[in-house]
Amino acid sequence: MNRFFGVAAIVFLMTTLSLQGQTASKVLTFEEAVKIAMKNSVLLNQQRNNLELSQMQKASAIASAGPNVSLNATASQFSGNSFNQQVGQVVNGVRDNISGSLNANMNLFSGFNRVNSIRQFSNQLEAQKHFVNRTAQDIINTVSNQYLQVMLDVELLRIAKENFEALNKQYEQTREQVALGSRSPVDEYNQDALAKAAELRMVQAEIILNNDKALLTQTLLMDAFEQFDVEKPNWDINALGNEVLDPEKLANDAKQHREDYLRALRSEEAQRFGMQASRGFMMPSLTAFFNYGSAYNFQHNQPDSVRITTTEPIVVQDPSSSSGYSIQEKRSSSTISNPQLARPFDNQFRSDNVYKQYGVQLSIPLFNGLQNRTAFTQQKILYENSQLTRKNIEYQIRNDVVRTVRNYEGAKKAYVVSLDQLKAAELAFQLETERFNLGVTNFVDFTNANRVFVQAQTDKAQAEYRFVFQRILLEYAVGTLKAEDLQPPQR
Repeated sequence: MNRFFGVAAIVFLMTTLSLQGQTASKVLTFEEAVKIAMKNSVLLNQQRNNLELSQMQKASAIASAGPNVSLNATASQFSGNSFNQQVGQVVNGVRDNISGSLNANMNLFSGFNRVNSIRQFSNQLEAQKHFVNRTAQDIINTVSNQYLQVMLDVELLRIAKENFEALNKQYEQTREQVALGSRSPVDEYNQDALAKAAELRMVQAEIILNNDKALLTQTLLMDAFEQFDVEKPNWDINALGNEVLDPEKLANDAKQHREDYLRALRSEEAQRFGMQASRGFMMPSLTAFFNYGSAYNFQHNQPDSVRITTTEPIVVQDPSSSSGYSIQEKRSSSTISNPQLARPFDNQFRSDNVYKQYGVQLSIPLFNGLQNRTAFTQQKILYENSQLTRKNIEYQIRNDVVRTVRNYEGAKKAYVVSLDQLKAAELAFQLETERFNLGVTNFVDFTNANRVFVQAQTDKAQAEYRFVFQRILLEYAVGTLKAEDLQPPQR
């Protein structure tokens, strides 16, 4: 019996430890979250696939400048009247035909269409590379915002929990004082209501944390049932506020680093070369060609040999003739090979029917329903639109940089003010708590001091994380945000 209980205890202990291990939450660091997002992002992976397509389009444009080579083969059977190349006449019957050819042609000139096409696709490839990089920065910016929001939610939940525990402890003390008769029962009810309000705020903070965690999970494409905790990086907030920012210099730097602006430049160049390439279709083109091939013919139901009769004139003596001689015909028959019989395959295909054709072809477009003109106009409109897009991004860059720098400076001032606010509110709450415990002050003053202290803690936490995120937004606006540079200065 004792052995049975011992085994049961061991099994229960192992099961408990296993369940604890299954329900334990892992710690998701800031760097890990970014790496997961860079790996799982649907939009980023789609743009990487488009980059592979752009690389193939560039390779195809380069290869199109070379010759087009094709190898053709045909096997067919004719029944009825057809021209037999073997005998050079029309025959009636069943005839087999086999032919093969090697064809090559190369564009020598087409209004520089091929050259401009190569330049067009080269710039499109570079534009797609910049688009991939900017998409990666978009993802880093989004993940940073959501991760910092979760960190802020954790901090606000901690503040709400500590406030609830402090007020609940104060409620226990007040209840004991009421039981001893040193306080009025109304103080117990007020303190109980205050503790319950703090508990409600704690529950609400937990709900907000769960929702923001779910949003981060969706962005990272993680399993929704996988539990995780976030870890606050060892950031030195004071080191962030020591730098002096020059908006004009940052705006100029952004034009060198912003991937969306560089993409707009490349797209503009690509459309310009595309317009020039379409102009080539309206110009004469010169093409060189070379064809090499052979054929084999076989006529069915042809005998291997034929019998022919020949007539040979001979001179014989003829007394009745005035000349004494006359001419008579001598007939003879012989069997020979059929001259219409198909020659062997090697003789026909390798020597007799071999042909070569080469030359140049000049094509001058005169009129084709204005299709070439329409294509050129379309490319011209795309080029002009890309110019407008590039100019719009130039203005957007300056606006983003100025706005972000001002928000960053404002967030830095707000953080400094929140520190002073928290220090003053904490001292006021400590003094008001002592006075309340001594019965010197009333419950309204104590509640107001508690509210101000909790609000100061919340404001400080929000100002701190807003300050850090504004720094990330500044890097994003300038275009220097990278996954390996996410760590701000450390202590």
